[in-house]
Amino acid sequence: MKRISELTEGEVLALAIANEEEDGRIYLNFASKLRVQFPASAKVFEEMAVEEAGHRHSLLELYERKFGKELPYITRADVRGFLKRRPVWLMDGLRIDVARRQAELMEYEASQFYAKSAEQARDTDVRKLLGDLAEIERKHESLAAKLGETTLTPDVRAEEEATRKRLFVLQVVQPGLAGLMDGSVSTLAPLFAAAFATHDPFKTFLVGLAASIGAGVSMGFAEAMSDDGSLTGRGHPWLRGGITGLMTALGGLGHTLPYLINDFRTATGLAFVVVLIELWLIAWIRSKYMDTRFMQAVFEVVVGGAIVFATGILIGSA
Repeated sequence: MKRISELTEGEVLALAIANEEEDGRIYLNFASKLRVQFPASAKVFEEMAVEEAGHRHSLLELYERKFGKELPYITRADVRGFLKRRPVWLMDGLRIDVARRQAELMEYEASQFYAKSAEQARDTDVRKLLGDLAEIERKHESLAAKLGETTLTPDVRAEEEATRKRLFVLQVVQPGLAGLMDGSVSTLAPLFAAAFATHDPFKTFLVGLAASIGAGVSMGFAEAMSDDGSLTGRGHPWLRGGITGLMTALGGLGHTLPYLINDFRTATGLAFVVVLIELWLIAWIRSKYMDTRFMQAVFEVVVGGAIVFATGILIGSA
């Protein structure tokens, strides 16, 4: 994978063309999913798709004038820094708030991409077009206001607060939740396998400690190397990796620490209670920040945790 800074100007334009086409198709999918229950909102997404087509046309004209008619195949998957998108447009019963939040992130990412690409462009025509597109994306009317959910206001502090909340979710909540889920669930099997195999609280504690720290280091490095945050606004990769690693370790240590109690039944009972608290906390965070219904989040997390928990007990009791 390449970084944005490693792309030629022709590749930047080709990537921009591909991005505009993809975003336009996503907006049309939103419109199709929402048309029956939210016809006015669907019309807004259709208008946004038309706007993306206009951007794509301008980019194509410039590319042909500068580089000819042979367009290289390059997508956001080939370039580091783009946020991996959840395919919410494929969901049955797509909710309007989910579509709105996804579109807001898409517009924000597009403005970041155009601004960064314009900074490094040397051709004046390329630099001007990319700069103009970055400005268009930045000045887009609030989607919430377009969809009739709020009244558009020029209050700068309100806009800054909305941006702060968005960045908080991207930079803290998402990596923290990924770590907490991995630490809380993945360490269940080795911990309870050791517990029921040995019935020794201290040995079980050592296994849980090793599994928690090992998972924390692994997840931290994996998150830090996933993207550099330059386009997605997800923050410095090592800070994000540190958050993920720390939450992974804490997720495992939560149900490991009870085994410092030198009584197997008491320690295991307390560890089980801690596991339930961890799973409830994960479900609550997913419901509050990740557009997931609370009961759906509870079901998904509890089922996954129960399977891993049972696996550990079965292996340890074999």
